[in-house]
Amino acid sequence: MIDFTFTEEQEMFRKAAREFAETQVAPKVPEMEEAGKVNDEVVKALGEAEMMALTIPEEYGGLGLGYVARLIALEEISRVSVATAMMLQIFGLGIEPIIRFGNEEQKRRYLPGLAKGERLATVAVTEATGGSDPKSGRTSYKRDGDDYIINGRKCFITNSHIADTVTVLAKDEEDPEVFTAFIVEKGMEGFRPSHEEHKVGMRGCNTGELVFEHCRVPRENLLGEEGKGMRVAMAAIGEVGRGGMVGCALGLQAACLEASLKFANERILYGKPISNLQTIQNKLAEMRIDLEAGRLLGYRAAAMQDRGMRSSNEFAVAKYFTTEAAQKGAKTAVDIHGGYGCLEEYPVSRYYRDSIVLGPSAGTSDIMKVIIARWVLKPFRK
Repeated sequence: MIDFTFTEEQEMFRKAAREFAETQVAPKVPEMEEAGKVNDEVVKALGEAEMMALTIPEEYGGLGLGYVARLIALEEISRVSVATAMMLQIFGLGIEPIIRFGNEEQKRRYLPGLAKGERLATVAVTEATGGSDPKSGRTSYKRDGDDYIINGRKCFITNSHIADTVTVLAKDEEDPEVFTAFIVEKGMEGFRPSHEEHKVGMRGCNTGELVFEHCRVPRENLLGEEGKGMRVAMAAIGEVGRGGMVGCALGLQAACLEASLKFANERILYGKPISNLQTIQNKLAEMRIDLEAGRLLGYRAAAMQDRGMRSSNEFAVAKYFTTEAAQKGAKTAVDIHGGYGCLEEYPVSRYYRDSIVLGPSAGTSDIMKVIIARWVLKPFRK
């Protein structure tokens, strides 16, 4: 028997996450939009509500609730602020390599503070020369006694200017086919955030460039085995990164549908609400269909992940579908609002801008289709 419902505990958590989002995050959205920056009070509230502790094991100060719970939290937070959900999702991506591949000393050094929200995290893989192809990145490292020296630049890094702990992927200076992952800490010699991007959407979420100029990293900050860095980075991105984007997209879809339903029932045309028009009803129906289908794809993959099953391909499917549906749903919401959809006082204009940023994050839709195609063709290739 297949059960498609939340457990009683998960349903209680969903309600708590929604209350948190509506009371602690929603009131700060106008300020974040105006300032174009992460709101410190929201970050503090996330830590106090233990939203950063969801996937961290209990023995390291976390809640150990798993990835279905993480998806629930991201959907509910994204429903009021995609930018805040994006910040939290990348935080989860940044800590995952430590949870999976960190040694005991590293876990005890970093995870308790991260679980409390006292430290923020991100992952630095993307470069201007290799967005969807991390192997073409140029950031390199070399051994120097008991330390490693890293040189290079990473771009499009979410949480770039607020992160205290960064998982960095670099290639061996002498052997460009060998990649290693490191834990780089804020304040380390030779490491600094540089240019900060100004995005069309997700204005309350920081994105920018990180610079490594002879950055000295001690050997104890080597993450996993030397030469196994690509596995460390891609394992996290394939499931946690794409899974987080699914949560962000689902929340945005839900927000678009709710706003459209409210407007369609209040907007009077020819003496009747426009929700009486079959054209509007068709649009609303399509938005609901996409939301329900996306939830089934996303929560199925997260449930597989909680059971210890590999779910990167399933998350590629869910990520493709939900981010495409979010962009479609946001455009539909603007269309339903007509001229009002072009006014910033109506949230659908923000939803539309935010939806544009969802597509390329954690792998473009075209790259998702490449991954999915490899998956379906694998049985036919020797």
